[in-house]
Amino acid sequence: MLVITGLSGSGKTHVARALEDVGWFCVDNLPTALIPRFAELIKGQPELHRSALVVDMREPDFLESFPACYRHLKARGLAVSLLFLEAGDKILLRRFSETRRPHPLAVNQPVIEGVHEERAALSPIRKMADMILDTSELTVHQLRDHMREQYDLREQVGTLVLTVTSFGYKYGLPSESDLVFDVRFLPNPNFVPRLKPLTGKDRAVVRYLRRTPETEGFLRRVRGFLQYMLPRYIREGKSYLTVAIGCTGGRHRSVMIANALAEDLRGKGFPVKVRHRDLRQE
Repeated sequence: MLVITGLSGSGKTHVARALEDVGWFCVDNLPTALIPRFAELIKGQPELHRSALVVDMREPDFLESFPACYRHLKARGLAVSLLFLEAGDKILLRRFSETRRPHPLAVNQPVIEGVHEERAALSPIRKMADMILDTSELTVHQLRDHMREQYDLREQVGTLVLTVTSFGYKYGLPSESDLVFDVRFLPNPNFVPRLKPLTGKDRAVVRYLRRTPETEGFLRRVRGFLQYMLPRYIREGKSYLTVAIGCTGGRHRSVMIANALAEDLRGKGFPVKVRHRDLRQE
């Protein structure tokens, strides 16, 4: 059972629709008091073996009642996980402006005040999440595709869904990162005129970085670290792991390293998704 929550306007409805499209049974705005009963009802029901619940601030007692309810489900050993959706303030303001829907906490105040109030109120629940997804840079279609990729893989029992993402430090850390590696110590192709307009996907940039002993040394050590850690994450029951590789702008070094790591991990049998967050940044 997947429980979906997060900030208003972050895409919870779109996520539920995407899951329904790939066979999940979804319930929106189920009262917290009924969640344990729902968990009991879906036991032994093959057609409901993938069920998702959307719960959020629309329920008056959500903040007080949900944490204890969720911990109770986990303590009973149920196969339940919590997905928390969020987005940046400017993105949420734009979405509410476009849809003209009222923010649940901004009835008698500006929308931005409601956004800030909700973000602070949901902070304890965010810390409980098994996966946090920032939808700021995702279109509706990209969000749908992301959910299909992530949650179709959940049927592979004991499989860790692994994402390797490149990013630029100048644009901030990816919020979903579990492990972060800084590759700004590598020579920067951005300072080589013929390489500057290219990216870490281009052969010329790959060759340039591969000629540096530090590149191979770094890859060898990170491979060894992941080879040691991944089986232990799986044994512990972790379902998702995001490995973030950062350089200054997120276009050259981090992209090349992320691709190299992903290729190596696929060779070891891990289903890997690669994302280059800042590849198109100027």
